[in-house]
Amino acid sequence: MSEAPTNTPADTDLWLPLDELAPGFDAFRAPHSSALEGRAFTCVMAGGAVTVTNSFDGGRLTWTVNGPDGENSSSTNYEAFDVDDDLIYVQVKSEHRDDEAIALFIDFAAGTGLSVITVIGPEGQTPVRVTQRFMPFVIEGHATPGPMPTPTNALVGYRAWWRYSEVHAYEHVYLSEHWYTWHCLAGPEKTLADTDEQTTYEVRPGFYVFAWREKVIPCAAVTIADHRDPANLRSHGALFGLDESGTSPVMFTFGAHGKKLAKAEYPSDLDPALW
Repeated sequence: MSEAPTNTPADTDLWLPLDELAPGFDAFRAPHSSALEGRAFTCVMAGGAVTVTNSFDGGRLTWTVNGPDGENSSSTNYEAFDVDDDLIYVQVKSEHRDDEAIALFIDFAAGTGLSVITVIGPEGQTPVRVTQRFMPFVIEGHATPGPMPTPTNALVGYRAWWRYSEVHAYEHVYLSEHWYTWHCLAGPEKTLADTDEQTTYEVRPGFYVFAWREKVIPCAAVTIADHRDPANLRSHGALFGLDESGTSPVMFTFGAHGKKLAKAEYPSDLDPALW
């Protein structure tokens, strides 16, 4: 018989802070990629109003932003992961801003991509402390850019399970354009569940950026998942938020293997995917 869970689901004061969830959660993280080393490219955003030049060298990402507020540059360590041929995920935590983390999803084949900026807000900010901004872009100079990443309801109605390690496993239920439910199946949060805000973008056919903002624990996550084979899902991502003290930022990258389960079938007038 399995050991009874020690968590009390209704008492969110006992839920694990982000820094206590981290140990072992990255067991299925993919190897770091060196595919971007020595490369540079420029993202064109907001219809050309903003450009960001990214240069990768020695494990550092240096970016220069040109926009309505002028030009500014910054540099930080980066982690990169190969998601598919010519599709790379980059994750950084700003060294000049403790409250900010940035994810880049770059499709060099299509000449497009998506930037997700995650920011820790002030104490007391509602409905969530950690928020996200989504900025699609084209790669300057690409001969024939493909369609820009766009929000999608393609996952709505599905449920899936994800294993992040031999210890950590979660179920996701994709409810609507804005909401999903997570349910811990194994690990220190076993039996816990909640419904949180989510945003989903399609960056390439079958590849979805799925990001969520939690309301109980001050954190947010961003992932990219390969859904082409429903029986063999693969995702890469990062969690960013505050530690138990509520004062120090925590960020860690991870990976997961999963399986897409049955899809809920609705009458057309009740189908959330059509809202």
